[in-house]
Amino acid sequence: MSSEQLLPLVYDELRRLAASRMARESAGMTLQPTALVHEAWLRLSEKGGRNWNDRTHFFRAAALAMRRILVDRARQKSSLKSGGLRAELDITAMTPVEVTPDERLLLIDESLQRLEKEDPESARIVLLKFFAGLTNQEAAATLGVNVRTVERQWAYAKASLFQMVKEIEDGSRPPH
Repeated sequence: MSSEQLLPLVYDELRRLAASRMARESAGMTLQPTALVHEAWLRLSEKGGRNWNDRTHFFRAAALAMRRILVDRARQKSSLKSGGLRAELDITAMTPVEVTPDERLLLIDESLQRLEKEDPESARIVLLKFFAGLTNQEAAATLGVNVRTVERQWAYAKASLFQMVKEIEDGSRPPH
């Protein structure tokens, strides 16, 4: 099925998924669900004439596009916040700061890249649940597995990501 044929069929579901994902973002998030869907759609259809094998293929690509958009925006905001340039740091002048939601998203993305190398199946669950906002039932249907498998892999992935983020924050694991 071509992208042009697919959009009217999946638009409402993509909009619902984006709204679900954006509901978990901070109040300062300026990107709206409709804009996220439209930007994801533009990225998916950039190559023109792209065909989708099935629902799983399309929603994995949509989740990945949404992830990249959110991470790109977080990087951009983080870069602007720090003046857009890397300045010399005076460690004596540094004070502990809280991690912003954008920085947290970047840490999760970096940890997810590591998880993709160590356990690709669990990383796919994170992509569908965290970045696309699918429920356990929807992720199971998309991946063709049972709900219990999704629940088990989701629990493992969350624990792994938590540990990876903690190691990066503690400095015991160097950033990627």
